[in-house]
Order: sequence, then C-alpha cells, then structure tokens
Amino acid sequence: MQNVREETQLKNQIPPNVKTLSWVSFFNDVASEMIYPIVPIFLTTVLKTSIVSVGMIEGFAEATASLLKLFSGVYSDKIRRRKPFVIFGYGISTLAKPVIGIATGPFGVLLGRLLDRTGKGIRTAPRDALISESVRKEDKGKAFGYHRAFDTMGAVVGPLVALLLVIVFKENLRPIFFIATIPAIIGVLLLVFVLKEKSRDIIITEKKVTQKLSFRNLPTSFKLFLATSFIFAIGNSSDAFLILRAKDLGFSTTEAIFAYVLFNIVYAGFSYGAGKLSDGIGSKKILFVGFAVFALVYGTFGLTHTASLLWILFPVYGLYMAFTDGVGKAFVARLIPQEALGSAFGLYQGVIGIATLFAS
Repeated sequence: MQNVREETQLKNQIPPNVKTLSWVSFFNDVASEMIYPIVPIFLTTVLKTSIVSVGMIEGFAEATASLLKLFSGVYSDKIRRRKPFVIFGYGISTLAKPVIGIATGPFGVLLGRLLDRTGKGIRTAPRDALISESVRKEDKGKAFGYHRAFDTMGAVVGPLVALLLVIVFKENLRPIFFIATIPAIIGVLLLVFVLKEKSRDIIITEKKVTQKLSFRNLPTSFKLFLATSFIFAIGNSSDAFLILRAKDLGFSTTEAIFAYVLFNIVYAGFSYGAGKLSDGIGSKKILFVGFAVFALVYGTFGLTHTASLLWILFPVYGLYMAFTDGVGKAFVARLIPQEALGSAFGLYQGVIGIATLFAS
C-alpha cells in the first residue's frame, strides 16, 4: 500500500528542471509581455509607423525565429546538449528590450524584435526537448501544460505591470522597455545557476539523427499534424493585430492591454488542466476542440463591429491557445524518439512560424 502511495506521489511530482524552466519562462514572459502589447501602439502612435510596417516587422521577426528553431533543434541533437542554447537564447532576448527603447524609427524596433525572436528561435526547440526528456511518456502533457501555465502567467503579470507604468509615466512608453530588462535578467540567472543537464542526455550518432530527420521516415501522424498546424497557422497572425483590432473598434490603450491580459489569464488557467487531460484521453481530442474554438473566435474578430464583444472574444481565444500550445508539443513528444526531439520540435515550430510570416 505504501509503495502504491509513493508511486502516486512520484507521478504527481513535477521534475526540478521543468520547474526551473517554468520559472525562467515566467520571468522572461513578464519582461516580454511588458512590452509586447505596447510595441504596436509605440510604432503607430510614437513613431508614426503604418500598420503594414507593423505586419512586416512582426512577420520578419517570427520568420527569423522559425528558421532558427529548426537549426538550433537539429544542432542540439548533434552535440547532445540543450542548456547552452537555452541560456544563449534567453540572453539575446534580454538585450532586445533596451534596443527597442532607444529606437527612433521602425528599423530600430525591427532590430529589437529580430534580437528577441532570434533568442526565442535559438532556445525554444532545445528547451522543449529538455522538458520532454525530464518526464515519462505518460506525463508529457502535464509537464508541457505546467510550463505553459507559468509562461502565460508571466504574460498576465507583464501587461499589468505595463499598465501601471503607462499610468506612472503618463503614457511615455520608452522607460517601460528598460524596466522590462530586470525580470529577463532574473530568468537568465536561474538558468545559469539552477538548471541542471545530465551529460548522458542523448547518446546517438550524427548519422542516426539524420535518418530520424528524413521526412519520408517521419510518422504519418506527425506529418498530418504538421499539415494541420500549418493550415491553421496560415489563418492566424500575430496577436499584435488583435490588439490593433481592439484599438480600431474604440478601445483605449489601457483597455486594449487589459483585454490582452484577460486572454492570458484564461490561457494560463486552462493550460495545465488541458495538458493533464490530454495525458488521459489523448491529445487529438483536445487539439480538435482547440482548432474549432480558433475558427469560431478568429472569424468573429473579423466580422464584429461591437467593441464590447471583444471582452468575450479575448478570453475565449485564450482557450484555443490552452488547448493547442502545450498539448501540441506533448503530442509531438510522444511521436518522436528522444534522440531526435530537438529536431522534431524545431521542424514543428518552424513550420508554424513560416506560416505565421505569411499570415502577418
């Protein structure tokens, strides 16, 4: 009886590396989301940039991240290390905040966004592979859901801090970019001093990794999932456009940011539960519900002329993200062997990012 109890407790535990990476993502997202909802407003109101330019900046930034996710994932498989990519990636993203703060035109903002997305591209696939390697196959949904919950809670705290700073600085947005550097640095320090990576993580030759990467040899389920994800991503776009849509319908800067906060509250609140549920009933069912919610919400965003409806649409959009983001990663982790996880995550996230480029 005691052995059963101990086994149950072990199953319910979140491994230290998953906890550390979750806190790192929390602090980094506090930093990133302090500035993310104000970047399109900063561009259009302070720098007097067109909305087309906003789309180009976001698109190129995401495309950069997408390509780097693939290369960093493949290379982390080859050298059998994840941690250096994670540290370097978060470090570069930290530098992006003050770069945007001193920008005097759209090219300065583009440079900052490219730095931020370069960091994301370098770290994301190796980080997700490290999370997957830290848990059993039957707990992957829970682990990714836990990580997404912390990550997205940062996206709740960040905009709230930004709202407070907008009031304090009387809508002078530049100081916010510099203050956002502080939580980002905390996240990097956690990686350097707390995150542990076992040297034995991956033992495989470069030749075998290449064989695993062959598209022809990939599982059919993974190919179908890539195609489905691409189709839905091509119908999506940067969330910056949802914020601008809110402004277009009459929201103030404060209201637009708060609507974005509501989206992230729902996203964070349901991520862990969705991931854990996917461990029990399977990822496909949860993903199907998420994609259906996306189609409904995004269509309504485009058709509505009622500003008050956005207070419903933003939170429901959070359900779509909760049901697809962490669950999708868990689905990939169950299909692909451990030794090729970095490459698989890079391919998956790269496909989505390239589609997002065209969508934006």
